[in-house]
Amino acid sequence: METQSEENQEQRQDKRGCFECCIKCLGGVPYASLVATILCFSGVALFCGCGHVALTGTVTILETHFSKVTSDHAMLTDVIQLMQYVIYGIASFFFLYGIILLAEGFYTTSAVKELHSEFKTTICGRCISGMFVFLTYILGVAWLGVFGFSAVPVFLFYNMWSTCAAMKSPMANLTNIDSICVDVRQYGIIPWNATPGKACGSTLGDICNTSEFYLSYHLYIVACAGAGATVIALIHFLMILSANWAYLKDASQMHAYQDIKMKEERELQDITSRSKECLNSYT
Repeated sequence: METQSEENQEQRQDKRGCFECCIKCLGGVPYASLVATILCFSGVALFCGCGHVALTGTVTILETHFSKVTSDHAMLTDVIQLMQYVIYGIASFFFLYGIILLAEGFYTTSAVKELHSEFKTTICGRCISGMFVFLTYILGVAWLGVFGFSAVPVFLFYNMWSTCAAMKSPMANLTNIDSICVDVRQYGIIPWNATPGKACGSTLGDICNTSEFYLSYHLYIVACAGAGATVIALIHFLMILSANWAYLKDASQMHAYQDIKMKEERELQDITSRSKECLNSYT
């Protein structure tokens, strides 16, 4: 009976030890950084994937309906191909950068959780945290520009879609449908000498009914939403990094204070011990 009770107590202690270990591991997870990383990965993936496919569809629409001469849209094609390569670079960079920021979140969380132990933050760690704050701020400002730029094709496609919807409305019967046109040359996408350069009436309606137009329009919307999600993620990262840098600074000051306090206590103990030895020698 005694051996069974001892075995039960050992099993309970093992269960408590595993439970406490799990709680300790979960307590060291930087949940804020984890949420920001997931949001950043999702936003960049939506922007890069949808933007790449939407740019390809845009070239197809221009070559088929608005600029049938290759030399007229050659420069635009080169720019779109360059933007697609830039998208590859953006996806690769933010994949690595998100992992680095998540690792920095784990490091800072462990540093804050163990303020009163032997773990000490170094000057190099604080400098790296400060560098991440500065770099994330620059990337956030840049992504605000990307978000605004990604809204431009959404605006252009929305104009075409609203024009096609206006032709189908009852009010369009009062005017000649062929007089309703969309001229993409006025947006500076293709030069003014491009032929035909514009689409009117039933031709415009056929363009709006194509799968390339429908898919590109909605992909641009999703890409714009992805850019907005990335901006939010970078702002979230900026707040986290700023707070972590402040925590690391306080941790270093706390450790410096503890070191000074320990030295003073040791000196006081040495003085008291010497005074006792002197008294003992006199007596």
